[in-house]
Amino acid sequence: MASHRRPKQPSRTRVTVLTTAAAAAVVLSANAANAAPSEKPNKDEVKTKVDKLYQEAEQATEKLDGAKEKQQKLQKQIGTLQDNVARGQQELNDLRDGLGSMASAQYRTGGIDPSVALFLSSDPNDFLDKASAMDQLSAQQVGSLKKVQEKQRSLAQQRAEASAKLKDLADTRTELAKKKKEVQSKLGTAQKLLNSLTAQEKAALASQEQDRATRASERVDLGNTPAASGRAGAAFAAAQSVINSPYVYGASGPSSFDCSGLTSWAYAQAGVTIPRTSEAQANAGTRIYSQSALQVGDLVIFYGDQHHVGLYAGNGQVLHAPHTGAVVRYESIANMPFQFGVRI
Repeated sequence: MASHRRPKQPSRTRVTVLTTAAAAAVVLSANAANAAPSEKPNKDEVKTKVDKLYQEAEQATEKLDGAKEKQQKLQKQIGTLQDNVARGQQELNDLRDGLGSMASAQYRTGGIDPSVALFLSSDPNDFLDKASAMDQLSAQQVGSLKKVQEKQRSLAQQRAEASAKLKDLADTRTELAKKKKEVQSKLGTAQKLLNSLTAQEKAALASQEQDRATRASERVDLGNTPAASGRAGAAFAAAQSVINSPYVYGASGPSSFDCSGLTSWAYAQAGVTIPRTSEAQANAGTRIYSQSALQVGDLVIFYGDQHHVGLYAGNGQVLHAPHTGAVVRYESIANMPFQFGVRI
C-alpha cells in the first residue's frame, strides 16, 4: 500500500528570509524607477573643471620644460667633459711614451758605475759631457713624472664629474617621462570632459573664448604705454607676429608655443636670452609689483607658484599663450592672479 506522506513545509526561518528578500527587491525596483538619472554637468561646470585641469597641466608643463632645459645643459656639459677626458688621455699617453724613452736612454747610458765608466773612458772630457747630459735627463724625467701624476689626477676628477652628471642625466630623463605622463593625463581628462558636451555647447564655449580675446585686443592701447626698452619693444613685436599660433605644451616656436616658450622665443628674436621656464623668468630681471608701473614688453608673472607668464601689452592687457586648445592672444591681467612684472 502506497504511503501518503505530507509534503514538507518550509521552515519559519526560511519563509521570513524569502519574504524579506522579496520585499527588498520590490523597494529597490521602486527606487530605481523613481530615481532621477545622474545629471550630466553643464557647459559652465565642464569649463570650470577643464580650466582647473589646464592649470594643473601647465604647472606640470613648466616642470617638464625645466627638466628639458636641464637635460640639454647636462648633455652639453657631459660632451665637453668627455672630449676633455679623451684629449687628456692622449696627453697622458704621450707623457708616458716620453717617460719610457727617457728611461730607456738612461738605462743604456747609466748602466755602468760612473767611476768604472771614467776609468774605461778613452776620453775623460767626453765622459764628463755624457755625465752632464745624464744629469739633465734625470731632471727632465722628474719633471715628466710630475706632469704624469698631475694629468692622472685631473683625468680622475673629470671622469668622476662626468659620471656624476651622467647619473643626474638619467634622473632627469626619468623626471621628464614622469612629467610628460602627468601632462598627458591632465589633458586627456580635460578632453574627455569636453567631448561630453554637445556640439552646441562646444560652439558656445568657443564663442565665449573668442569674445574675451576680442575685447582684450580692443583694449590694447600701445600708443599710451611706452615700451620698457628697445629690446622689450622688439620682443613684444615678435610676440605680436605670432598671434593666433596654437598653444602646444613644451613648444617654444616658431609655429607653436607654451607660455614660457612664447616669452623666451620673443626675447630671443630681440637678441636677448632669458631662461626657458616661467619660474626662472621670474628672477631674470627687476621685479615690478605695481601694475600701473608696467611697460610694454615687461614679463608678467601669474599664480603663486609662478607657473604662467605673458608679455605686458598695455592698458591692463597681456599677450600670452594661455593653454591647450587656445591660441596666442591678448587677455586681461584681471583674468588671472597677478604676482608681479619683470623688466628684463
